[in-house]
Amino acid sequence: MATLAATRANQLNLHRVAKRFAGDINVPPVLDGIDLNVSSGEFVAIVGASGCGKSTLLRLIAGLDDQFDGDIEFGGERICTTDLARGLVFQDHRLFPWLNVEQNIAVALRNSGRSKEEKRRAVAEHIELVGLKGYEGHHPHQLSGGMAQRVSIARGLVNRPKLLLLDEPFGALDALTRSRMQNELQRIWESERITMVLVTHDVDEAVFLADRVVVMQARPGRISKLVHVGLERPRRKSDPAFVRLRDDILADFNAPVGAV
Repeated sequence: MATLAATRANQLNLHRVAKRFAGDINVPPVLDGIDLNVSSGEFVAIVGASGCGKSTLLRLIAGLDDQFDGDIEFGGERICTTDLARGLVFQDHRLFPWLNVEQNIAVALRNSGRSKEEKRRAVAEHIELVGLKGYEGHHPHQLSGGMAQRVSIARGLVNRPKLLLLDEPFGALDALTRSRMQNELQRIWESERITMVLVTHDVDEAVFLADRVVVMQARPGRISKLVHVGLERPRRKSDPAFVRLRDDILADFNAPVGAV
């Protein structure tokens, strides 16, 4: 019973969410009628063509924008601002160039209320979690793109959020580094089991990582399909079942607006 209560407390619920930017009154809204429930510990990926509103939706869930219609609740409370319970990782790692790895991660703990020793221990644990032990004193210019993004992920996780939001976190990386980082993120999710919502253009990435894939259409941004992945982990992108599922999602991903 306690487990059920905890699960409900960490649910993300979106009901009839709509968003229109100022000056857009003569065009369809960016988001319209979004209904989505994400369970505690679930990994959900949102895919769709540019302009479908997936990054806008992630910003609303993060609490970076409170101008929308409908309801977004996490843990039974309406989201209207940012919160340490919701971590966020962007496509650009956004590290401070004058701070080293350890200091960049520690920035996220400034308002955590923890003691200096607790912060030091938390930073060390998360440096090890993302595989960067030994690089604590390195500055961003001394890191590869993949390593810098690992620092960003550690910074997003160091407050032990109940929900981690990832906005195209590997979009700027080369194909080989991107593949390695996908494996790294999957390893972190399997060890931490926190709820994750990933926005990506890469359908392969979505099927590789997620429990469910949300396919969105553009203008107005709506959910056109919800896909339960149902493939055992670890997943191989060459498996026939993986390829069939990816191609099925791509058929909707590439469909003209209004055809899905």
